[in-house]
Amino acid sequence: MSYRPSIQNVSIAGSNEKEGLYEFAVKLADGTKCRVFYHRFPEWRLTNINRLQKTPCPVCRKDYICNCMESFTEDFHSQLVEDQWIEKLLAE
Repeated sequence: MSYRPSIQNVSIAGSNEKEGLYEFAVKLADGTKCRVFYHRFPEWRLTNINRLQKTPCPVCRKDYICNCMESFTEDFHSQLVEDQWIEKLLAE
């Protein structure tokens, strides 16, 4: 796979702080938008990724539901944690 997602912007789309569930809207450098779901307890872990279908998938080029972004969960998680996107959003 030569595709590498690069996060450009992140915003909070929803949260349930009591249960530790968070939903983030992620915009990638290539214009793809995704929704990333996290569970906070006992530590931050990515539970699901959905591509928002405004543009075709950059991996398979389908413009309908596909699961291609799930193969990049480690890339998404490492960028969100290492670049401190989550901490910045929760501090606001």
